Amino acid sequence: MRELGVELAGLLRPGDLVLLSGPLGAGKTTLVQGIAEGLKVRGPITSPTFVVARVHPSLSGGPALVHADAYRLGGALEVDDLDLDASLEESVTVVEWGEGLVEGLADDRLEISIGRSDSGEERTVRFRGIGARWEDII
Repeated sequence: MRELGVELAGLLRPGDLVLLSGPLGAGKTTLVQGIAEGLKVRGPITSPTFVVARVHPSLSGGPALVHADAYRLGGALEVDDLDLDASLEESVTVVEWGEGLVEGLADDRLEISIGRSDSGEERTVRFRGIGARWEDII
């Protein structure tokens, strides 16, 4: 998952919104760790479940990474309180558990669904690009 994140980071640019879904332990945060490595942002990257959102500034002049977790949020009003849209244009924003809550932040977004095998060893990753930004990429 980390290697996939590093590779994915090469496609990401300021203004991108990425939604991650999958069961607990599927590898969402590990994928974000790879994205952070690829974007060369300050870490460490940990699950933001209790902090809800963290901003990781770039160490290389690239975009910052905004890493959010909507798992404990009760609805769109609580998402609104995070002000994710305030930094959306200049950052790469990745939201775990964001489906049904943050799609309205951007017309274009990348949705990534991670599945886990019964053994827990294998992962299935599905990409869905929404909007013109992802039309020729995914």
